[in-house]
Amino acid sequence: MSALAPFCRIRKRVRKVVLTLSAAALLPVAVCPPAAASGPPQALPAAGPTAGLTAGQTAGFTAGQAASAQVAQGRVLKDDAVLTAGQDGVVRVKETIVYRFAGERGFERTFPTRDHESMTEDRVHRISNLRASSPDGGPTKVTSTSKDTRTTVEVTGDRELTGDHTVVLEYEVRGAITQAGRQEELRWPVIGGWKVPVDEARATVDAGAAIQSVNCFTGPLTSTIGCTQYYMNHAHTQGVYAQQGMLPGEYLTVVAGFPPGTTGGEAIYERRHTIATAFSVNAVTGSVLVGLLILLVGGVIALYLLRGRDARVVGKKAAEGDHPPVSGTEFEPPDGVRPGQIGTLIDEQADVIDVTATIVDLAVRGYLLIEEEDKAVTGRLDWTLRRLDRPVVDLLPYERTLLDALLTAPDGSPRDAVKLSELGGTFATKLAQVRSAMYDDVVKQGWFARRPDTVRSRWTVAGIILTLVGIAGTVALALTTEWALAGLAVIIAGAALAYGGQYMPAKTARGSTVLAHTIGFRAFLERGVIPEGEEMASRQRIALFSRFLPYAVVFDTVPKWAETVKDAGERAEGADNLYWYEGPAEWDLSQFAESMRAFTLATSGSISQSRGL
Repeated sequence: MSALAPFCRIRKRVRKVVLTLSAAALLPVAVCPPAAASGPPQALPAAGPTAGLTAGQTAGFTAGQAASAQVAQGRVLKDDAVLTAGQDGVVRVKETIVYRFAGERGFERTFPTRDHESMTEDRVHRISNLRASSPDGGPTKVTSTSKDTRTTVEVTGDRELTGDHTVVLEYEVRGAITQAGRQEELRWPVIGGWKVPVDEARATVDAGAAIQSVNCFTGPLTSTIGCTQYYMNHAHTQGVYAQQGMLPGEYLTVVAGFPPGTTGGEAIYERRHTIATAFSVNAVTGSVLVGLLILLVGGVIALYLLRGRDARVVGKKAAEGDHPPVSGTEFEPPDGVRPGQIGTLIDEQADVIDVTATIVDLAVRGYLLIEEEDKAVTGRLDWTLRRLDRPVVDLLPYERTLLDALLTAPDGSPRDAVKLSELGGTFATKLAQVRSAMYDDVVKQGWFARRPDTVRSRWTVAGIILTLVGIAGTVALALTTEWALAGLAVIIAGAALAYGGQYMPAKTARGSTVLAHTIGFRAFLERGVIPEGEEMASRQRIALFSRFLPYAVVFDTVPKWAETVKDAGERAEGADNLYWYEGPAEWDLSQFAESMRAFTLATSGSISQSRGL
């Protein structure tokens, strides 16, 4: 029996524990033979990392080794850089790097190459002529990428590397030397920006001339902590800098002062593209703004020539006394112009109030009868518009369109009467036709060369399109150039065009003449005074001033003029109603002013509910 048998029997129960602990500690363990074995002692297996492990345990240990290899990270054993300052501020850097690889194909470093000096300006360091070499098979392929304020330099090879390799990285940097007081100053974070630790860093600055001062900082870029060692050689021609141990991301920044004119180097500044610079004033944007100013001034002049002409003609006609507002005790509207026409002529728009005035005018002229319903019976204030039997041959096209719209049911059948409250929401199509006919009428009368609504629409649409183009152009210019103010100028011009388009319809000389007469007529209505005269009977006076009431609707003088009609009615014996307006029982002309005010408001409200307005 083997001499180890008794020992093995004792240790049999704890064998698995021993094996586990042995594997963890990487200690060799003897394998015990079976208890029943006999014969000469057997040789022990060779000791090793997996000696005594089962197949599963050996596989687990091998996987652990692979994981450890993946976690392993390279490091910089030594980084030694030599900086040579040359003419025009070019600094040539030769950096000898001893790198311990752990399965990587290469390494990368980050240089700070752009610093935001202000809201609009950056100080720039330009790295060029990058190249790499290696005396012992290290990586030599160099690429660089810039993003924001950093430039990343990557040195790679075509295979994974392990162990120590030397790489010589060379490049030139411009913008590292600047004028600082009475000397030139070189400042450059020559070593650092590594993703791995650096054991030893060393730099030497050579300017080929006397060095006046040296300094050195380590840590973050803004650090003021001095490095391990920095000094000048005995001849003051070199600056020497050293640092022991640097963490990933830290830098060794060297500073050296040279006599004035040593290199002639200067800092490089570039204008940074921001919102502030995008909207800056320069030759291009200044020219565009001047052009915009000229355009706006020209637009004002054009509007004056167009609109000012109306005012000049009105003033001239008023000065000439052509068709004076009041002649004796009578007054007629200018040249028999209808209320709806006057409203469109004054503000160049066929408004709701113009249509309301036309409805009242149709009643006054005998085409409609307006009946006020008894609120005590119906529970609400309402009116009925009733057709009267009178030929429509004397009506203008827009008046016939309006009368048909009022007295045509939604199904197209004619009706003799309609309640005012029934017009809301059912009047849109016909009402749009009425407005269109009113615009056609003022052109037919020769008061406008073109339809005012068409002129306004064209200018407004052109202005909106120009504004949208300006907005798109401003965004594009702001993102790519410093000419965004040019796009903003286009936006302003488009907005001015869209706004000014409302004033572009211009009256003809004939239209301006009618407008002058209209202004005089409005002044008469605003006074609201009944001309006194014994030859005019009270009922005639009521009829006369009823005829003027639709014009008062247009001029927004209904309250005062309705009071005038009311006064005339009170003077007339037995005048309880008007021939065109009938009130409920117990109603008389003393209530007409309030009834007329309510009717005009209700009519405008019913019409404005229509989608057409």
